[in-house]
Amino acid sequence: MAKALRVLAWTMGIACVAIGFLHILLGNAAMPGIADAGPTVGSFGRFMGAVFAGYGAAWIRAARQAPVPAPAVRWLAAVLLLGGLARVLSLVADGRPHWFQLVLMGIELGLAPVYLWLAAADERAHADRPAHAVGRS
Repeated sequence: MAKALRVLAWTMGIACVAIGFLHILLGNAAMPGIADAGPTVGSFGRFMGAVFAGYGAAWIRAARQAPVPAPAVRWLAAVLLLGGLARVLSLVADGRPHWFQLVLMGIELGLAPVYLWLAAADERAHADRPAHAVGRS
């Protein structure tokens, strides 16, 4: 489980950084369904791309630590879950978005509990190792 956490954390980090930079570079064209949304949405999307890249960098920072810190994973998973719940609110308040947004909502709502479940896996694995082996991660 510790390896799964580390792989998922790295994957999430790299994906979020890449997606964030894609939004910075492409603006509205990076998101299905809003290509003609205008400069205000483009500005907001590029800003949120930078924030998303920072979110990914936080995942990478957590994944690089030995052990992967459970509190950081829990906070990052909580942010992911909040994002998914925000999409649910938008669905209820504003109606059905582009189908791709629904896929993203499913990923966010499905993956966040996995991260919460695995959050302490690497810390537990390090605690179970003999003292002389802990330094060799």
